[in-house]
Amino acid sequence: MTDRVARMRPAVPARLVTPLAYLASFTVTMTAVALLVELTGHSAAEVALTLYQGSFADLLSLGRVLDEATALLLVATGAVVCARAGMFNIGQEGQLVIGALAGAFVALRVPAPGWLAPVLTLGAAAAGGALWAGVAAALHYWRRVNVVIGTLLLIFLASQLVSFALNRDWLLQEATPAGQNRLPQSAVLPAAAHLPRWGRYPGIEVGAGALLAIGIAAATVVLLARSQWGFRLRLLGLNPVAARRSGVRAGLVGGGALLISGGCAGLAGGVVLAGDVHRMQGGIANNLGWEGLLVALVARHHPAAVVPVAVLFGALRAGAGFLASTGVPRYLVSVLTALIVIASTLPAAFAELRLRRRPGRSRS
Repeated sequence: MTDRVARMRPAVPARLVTPLAYLASFTVTMTAVALLVELTGHSAAEVALTLYQGSFADLLSLGRVLDEATALLLVATGAVVCARAGMFNIGQEGQLVIGALAGAFVALRVPAPGWLAPVLTLGAAAAGGALWAGVAAALHYWRRVNVVIGTLLLIFLASQLVSFALNRDWLLQEATPAGQNRLPQSAVLPAAAHLPRWGRYPGIEVGAGALLAIGIAAATVVLLARSQWGFRLRLLGLNPVAARRSGVRAGLVGGGALLISGGCAGLAGGVVLAGDVHRMQGGIANNLGWEGLLVALVARHHPAAVVPVAVLFGALRAGAGFLASTGVPRYLVSVLTALIVIASTLPAAFAELRLRRRPGRSRS
């Protein structure tokens, strides 16, 4: 009788299951955020309006969103490349600061005229991030150290290396007059090494780093889908045994993907350094490595999807600066970001559970 009733129930069309799951997930998330804001004694509608005003209300706000999204997009693009090869790099925070450190060293110690100065700065930053990721790649293929563990532990080593460099005057510490306390930071980068900004009219300013990040993301989409290199990456990620038998060298292709991922994170550090901060400081990463990794996760490692997701996260970061006007703690934006990540991953987990519950499917 129970089986007969179950068969009589109208089933939801398969094509609607995933959209409905995402709708329900984000509805619950937004409701939870609204309740949390109300519990802190503030108005959810006022907070939403403030976030909008700080992100998309006008062209000036949109420029801030693009600035915040630039580093996130670069980090996420590299994470997608690495994930396609079946390797998961979670050390972007360390690779970003090492990239910024290398960029600052070259900008301050290698004089270059005109356009060559920012090119050398960004090139050094990308190389620094790639080399730092290369340490994890070498440990993985030489000593079989897990990539996740290797990249994670290198974050702590990177922070110590940056602290050492910023506290040594023969490296990067800023020179100060006698009798003044010396701060752990570098001198300001030469004006020639600063990234240009364009489009002051009609009100939106776009940094060169944003255009660079969009170009790299677009090139990655094409290469992953259309090139032999992209096919080898997918083959290695889907079936390493078949890839090896097809002549794909795991060390070359997989290690190269990890180097590219680290290079993108290092380039993100260089863009932040040369485009916004203009001096090397200990907190230059500002969680950009972690949030860029979350962008790739929310986009489910799809190279085209990382662009709108990076803009969304950039809008949250830009709007967070306006929350002080309402008296709402900034950490609520971090809570919102975490809930968005959970909401975006739950439908995929739900679909996998439905697939595993199908009759005849092995539940290993």
